[in-house]
Amino acid sequence: MNALEIARKMETDAIKFYSEASQKTKYPAGKKMFLTIVDDEKRHLEMISQIIKGLDVSAQDVSPLKKIKTVFEEMKDEMMQKVEATTDELEAFKIAMKMESEGAAFYEKSLAGAKTEKEKALFRRLIEEEKQHYKIFANTYSFLSDTGSWFMWKEHTIVEG
Repeated sequence: MNALEIARKMETDAIKFYSEASQKTKYPAGKKMFLTIVDDEKRHLEMISQIIKGLDVSAQDVSPLKKIKTVFEEMKDEMMQKVEATTDELEAFKIAMKMESEGAAFYEKSLAGAKTEKEKALFRRLIEEEKQHYKIFANTYSFLSDTGSWFMWKEHTIVEG
């Protein structure tokens, strides 16, 4: 299996995991966050599939951090209510952080071995977005596990994970 085929499998697995996590998560902002990430992963899958087919792909300049910040700002009042995250929900965020970290590492290795400029541009874009996804999950995990020390999105930028 080449890097693009592995990437396609990784993105498909991520879509499945995040979709299931969104259904199981009781925390409304967490649910919405997982669904937003699903949309990103679907876009990644489409870009990878187009490269595999030999089509030209322009990597869109998308900022997952900005999209998620908007989601959280819209739900600010709900977020500040006392949140009791279940162990399963916290575990889902830990798994998500691991998946995104491993995804970024895989894409960095794939970038080093990429043969075409299209592949290189794709892998650079995926690396950037996977790192942003990691920060999103780390910030949410921090909020759910220790709400008292978490910084409001509106007041501060995302806490670096």
